[in-house]
Amino acid sequence: MARVFLVVMDSVGIGGAPDADRFFNGLKPDTGANTVCHIAQICADGHADIGRSGPLKVPTLDALGLGKAITLASNDSAPGLYARPSGAWGAATEVSMGKDTPSGHWELAGVPVPWDWHTFPNEDPAFPDDLVTKICQAAGTGGLLGNRHASGTAILDDEGARHMQTGWPIVYTSVDSVVQIAAHEETFGLERLLDLCAELAPTIHAMKVGRVIARPFVGTPEAGFTRTPHRKDFAIAPPEKTICDYAQDAGRQVYAIGKIGDIFSMRGINEVRKGPDVDLMGHLHDLVETAAPGSLTFANFVEFDSEYGHRRDVAGYARHLEWFDAELAQILPKLAADDLLIITADHGNDPSWGGTDHTRERVPVLVHGMGAKALGQLGFSDVGASVATHLDVPYAGQGKSFL
Repeated sequence: MARVFLVVMDSVGIGGAPDADRFFNGLKPDTGANTVCHIAQICADGHADIGRSGPLKVPTLDALGLGKAITLASNDSAPGLYARPSGAWGAATEVSMGKDTPSGHWELAGVPVPWDWHTFPNEDPAFPDDLVTKICQAAGTGGLLGNRHASGTAILDDEGARHMQTGWPIVYTSVDSVVQIAAHEETFGLERLLDLCAELAPTIHAMKVGRVIARPFVGTPEAGFTRTPHRKDFAIAPPEKTICDYAQDAGRQVYAIGKIGDIFSMRGINEVRKGPDVDLMGHLHDLVETAAPGSLTFANFVEFDSEYGHRRDVAGYARHLEWFDAELAQILPKLAADDLLIITADHGNDPSWGGTDHTRERVPVLVHGMGAKALGQLGFSDVGASVATHLDVPYAGQGKSFL
């Protein structure tokens, strides 16, 4: 039975979103943001030579159609990405009114978000008093730290020492619909942090806030603080069945790599494999060789976004793209003749852009397993519909199959 490997390169956008002017980084609209194209331009200009050098080298992705997809999405031409595609390629446009993880992944899985997400104002304090009270009661503390929009690494520098002194959780947000709670794994306790987030999630989800994220860290004020791989997302459940549900309902195995299980609230998921991206790539290699016939493997590689996009690290983002591309070159020969591999993204996060937040962009849809074909302009939900077609499972979600 045919298998599908659906791989999300988190935040690897390709520009051209027709409504980018409605989304902002600070006061600057996202109009003109183009994650891959701008990285390629900066690399070609010799300004991303930290831990790498020269033009962006992603021959495997380009052979699948990345360069063509960028031009289709945005009319831009990425330096060095001029391959004649041997794969199927297109550009997908999101309809959900968000540039966040749940919106992008749900819509890729066939469920556009039917509501506007609640976000918190970029003010200090950011959270309403009643929510602050509930957080403190659940944590058993006399207060909390943060209570503002913040970078996840910067706020540890700002509040980590006070957190260790007071025991108060560090609670912060961003332009995304999210409440993030950071706490020291040793002095506060990892299980206590996870229990706190789990207890608060129903209340925060009822506000139509997409995620409560546990952000554990370790370290000392003297040596500095570092986030650990034990992050856990408590996401609001999708309002309708996704491709994961349809596949599982049909008796198929659904493997989740990375934060996919969290994004879909473990609905429609049989097995979860987590870790940093290098470990996730190892899991993908393994499942290409061992995943059950007729199965769906759904993977998210988050470090494009978390380590390089938000930190506006162009060279780091380029290194990660090149690493991913080299690994992909080893995976393709392992795929069976009837396997389908789809490479896509959930939003943009242009590291050359102002601010620190996601950017509203179209995303690539690159397919191995159906020959060379121009797929044209697609919707995110077309990905989920195509997965269902290839797996030959009943499907009542949105989108139109491109197979």
